[in-house]
This record gives sequence, structure tokens and C-alpha cells, in this order.
Amino acid sequence: MNQYWKDYQGDDESFWEHEWDKHGTCISTLEPGCYDNYSPQQEVVAYFQKAVDLFKTLDSYSFLAAKGITPSFTTIYSSASIMEALAAPRGVEVTIRCRNGELDEIWYFYNVRGSVDTGEFVPTQPDGAKSNCPADVKYLPKTGTPPSTTVTSSTGTPPTGTPTPGAPFSGRGTLPVTSGGKTNGCIISGGTWYTTGTCATYTATAS
Repeated sequence: MNQYWKDYQGDDESFWEHEWDKHGTCISTLEPGCYDNYSPQQEVVAYFQKAVDLFKTLDSYSFLAAKGITPSFTTIYSSASIMEALAAPRGVEVTIRCRNGELDEIWYFYNVRGSVDTGEFVPTQPDGAKSNCPADVKYLPKTGTPPSTTVTSSTGTPPTGTPTPGAPFSGRGTLPVTSGGKTNGCIISGGTWYTTGTCATYTATAS
């Protein structure tokens, strides 16, 4: 658990208590007679051990990377491609949840054949809450900070004035985004930065 079940705020103990209080009831309601040689709180150990064992079979990062989907501060992925990549290794769909347009949670579903403690967990289709992600989402790295970005003018009718990144311009053209010294996408309608798709054409007048 110290490796696989971490609290993003650093308070592991409180996080584990919350998980047991909220989710552990599915196993805490088992009769002691369901165990061989039951000892007090044995179900607590069984719950966390089963959760960790299942988690270790769900390498979400590798599932996504196998389809060319890797964490990025700049790349935008479609929700459909993410769900398809996550479903491929298991043969059943998943539910993804987003916060502020960013991939936040992945829900895997199982039916249990036999006891919750010792039975077989069989992958199954989602049941209950559905994915709430928009059509296009960000899949951000867990650590680090976004690179600084500047907007420069390009293509179309060459704008007049200085070409210095971030400087005012006049004329008509598109607005590529420069990140880390490289052009990486462009501004689309509404001022949104995308790495793929058709760039919006802007007309500007020098003030």
C-alpha cells in the first residue's frame, strides 16, 4: 500500500481510513464463519489486499501507451480513444471521469464468481454512473509543471509588424503555439489551444 495506494496530499492513513469506511463495507459484512480460522479484523486485511492485487493487474498507463496515448501538458486526446485503449486488454468497456476537462479517474468493473475474499473477479461492462468527460480531454503528467508558452503569428496573409513571439501584430493569419522552442499546435476558434485540427484564422489591427 505504501507503493500502490498513496494519498496525493501525503496523508496515507486518513486516505486508507476513508476508503475502508466508504468501500470496505462490501467485505466487512461477511460472516466470520466465511473465513477459515477467523481472527478479529481479518476482513480489513482481506479488503486492502484484494484491492491492491486487482490494481496491480490494471496497468492503465501501459494500456494507454500501447495506443500512443501518453501524459502531456500540450496534447489533447479524444475520450473515445482513451476508453477504447483501456477496454482493449480486458475486452470490456470502462468508465472515465474528468475534472476541468482533465482525465481524473478510471473505473474498472467486475463480477465476482464466489466469495469476495477468495472468489474470481471477472471483468464486466460498466454499471451505474457513466463517463462525464467531454469529447476531448487532457491527460496530464502526475508531476512537473506546464512549459511556458508563447503565441506567434504565421501563414495566411503575413501580418505586419514585429515577428517577436508574444508581440502585437496586425494583418490576417493563424496563431501557432510555441512550447519549449518548438511549434506545437495552434489557436482555434474561441481561443482554445489544440495540437491537431484546423487552425482558426484571425484578423488583427495594430492599436
